[in-house]
Amino acid sequence: MEDIDLKEILMIFWEKKATILLIIAIFMVLGFIYSSFILVPEYSSYTTLLLAQSQSANGSTGITATDLTLNSKLISTYSSLVKSTTVIRKVISNLGIEDDEQSIKDNVTVTSESNTEIIKITVTNINADKAAQIANEIAVVFTDEVKRLYNIDNVHIVDPAEVSLSPSNLNRIRDIVIFGLVGLVISAIYIFITFLMDNSIKSQEDIEKSLNITVLANIPVYEIEGNKNKRKTRKKVKGGKRK
Repeated sequence: MEDIDLKEILMIFWEKKATILLIIAIFMVLGFIYSSFILVPEYSSYTTLLLAQSQSANGSTGITATDLTLNSKLISTYSSLVKSTTVIRKVISNLGIEDDEQSIKDNVTVTSESNTEIIKITVTNINADKAAQIANEIAVVFTDEVKRLYNIDNVHIVDPAEVSLSPSNLNRIRDIVIFGLVGLVISAIYIFITFLMDNSIKSQEDIEKSLNITVLANIPVYEIEGNKNKRKTRKKVKGGKRK
């Protein structure tokens, strides 16, 4: 395989910089169009829950070390319970919505704050109001289910979900930059492949590389200009003389 000259490749890229910039610009415009007119806006609302024993077993209020240990172990279980079919079905029934169970599950994210006993429930929907309603209703239904299943009252709503005013999946600058980078990569690949497939001879070095021979001499090529002076037509004058 013919050796690839890095310097030559860089020179090709420099010579083709206009093409590269054009492709990048086209992709950036596509990114703007995608972000502004094609991508469907989605809104995310979240509610936070705190795991804390409201009343100890002996009837006194307060939180014991045993309660903290129990709550820490229950966080992962509670996170799965939030997205359970029972909870989601009750949420759909209570709100009277027609959304599919699986679609709601796919758009519900449950996370636990690091080194805390706080659970964060995030709901994403194309309707901002509905996202907040579902998040709040999940928190209420989930709290009731914990009381019913575990017979304990250790889940408390800290921050109810609020209606989001801005889409969570739209970042026009980010999309334009990503599309621009894609355009840069595609233009580089295009020019590189074109360079590899170009077998034309452009210089003395190309002849020596392709035919493995030494060039002994160069014959210069000159463009000979045509004769621009046109012959003048002789005109007859009086007396029979010609001028």
